[in-house]
Amino acid sequence: MTYFGMKSIPSLTGIASFAGPNFPRMSILFAARDEEEKMPQALASLLKLNYPNYEVIAVDDRSTDATGKILDEFAARDARLKAIHVTELPQGWLGKPHALATGYEKASGEWLVFTDADVRFAPDLLRRTLAVVEQERADHLTLLVRLDLRGFWEPVALGYLGACFALMRPWKTKEPKSKAYMGVGAFQMIRRATYEAIGTHKRLAMEVVDDMKLGKLVKTGGFRSIVAPSEHLVHVRWQDGFGNIIKGLTKNMFAGMQFNEVMAVAVACNTLLLSFVPVFGVIFARGAAQIAAAAAVIAAMVFEAILMPRAKASRWFGVTHALGALVIVYIILRSMVVTLGRGGVVWRGTFYPLEELRRGQV
Repeated sequence: MTYFGMKSIPSLTGIASFAGPNFPRMSILFAARDEEEKMPQALASLLKLNYPNYEVIAVDDRSTDATGKILDEFAARDARLKAIHVTELPQGWLGKPHALATGYEKASGEWLVFTDADVRFAPDLLRRTLAVVEQERADHLTLLVRLDLRGFWEPVALGYLGACFALMRPWKTKEPKSKAYMGVGAFQMIRRATYEAIGTHKRLAMEVVDDMKLGKLVKTGGFRSIVAPSEHLVHVRWQDGFGNIIKGLTKNMFAGMQFNEVMAVAVACNTLLLSFVPVFGVIFARGAAQIAAAAAVIAAMVFEAILMPRAKASRWFGVTHALGALVIVYIILRSMVVTLGRGGVVWRGTFYPLEELRRGQV
């Protein structure tokens, strides 16, 4: 069922680019903190889009490296880019939601595109996404983007996480009666009127997983939200190395489970039960039980193998499904223990107490 559900999601590459004649104004917004290494390549791609009516609003969120200088240099060469510098973070805000809310105040677009400082767009991306939302009469579009994965452990961890995203039934997002929602920080396109109606990022001021919760606000607000795979049109090198993947997910994972210890332990146990325990069944069981366990293991491997090219990794990494489950269980438990031990989350150089984060959840 999950396989056929994922296959039912329309691909951007299968839809003709929007040809006009009227091109609504688009504002691309992102927050950047200490992104001097990856941001120049991403910025260059944003300024090469073949869309005739757009602007890029980049918010330097208290960077301590050359991020602010790089933004100013790009802005001096291209009037479509507006560089905004945030030097202080107001009370009651996380850095990224505040930066995006600040950028929105300067935006003039009928459509807003929220992305990250390390995401690279293909030149015809905006024409294709506009064609999709016009065709689907959608108010919000989020893309399942292509991750640039390297080495062995990056595909193991994020390949398994991609399979978990598929189990969240993203194809159900567009169904009004379904509770499914989706939001990916690398690309979310939303009508300005819809964004204002759901309360903007002010509603997400203390949300660590603000991208997912933006999708939730759209859905619960009664607006039409859709999901599409970006294929080769959006690329991101999310984290450099396995250690940074663990660090990044340590911040997000427990937050994504509502800072709920019972939920975190339950998800960890279910992950082991569904993805790792069958391996023991193959080894130690006999007869029909062994056959059933083998079928479950093979099905999981094949399903993940099908998804791997979307993460720019070999299909052979599908065979690491059970190993990926162990990695994700470790990250879930680590995220919970670290967050509870610290009494909060450290993000973009600022500590946020757990009680404040819990009160600010959407």
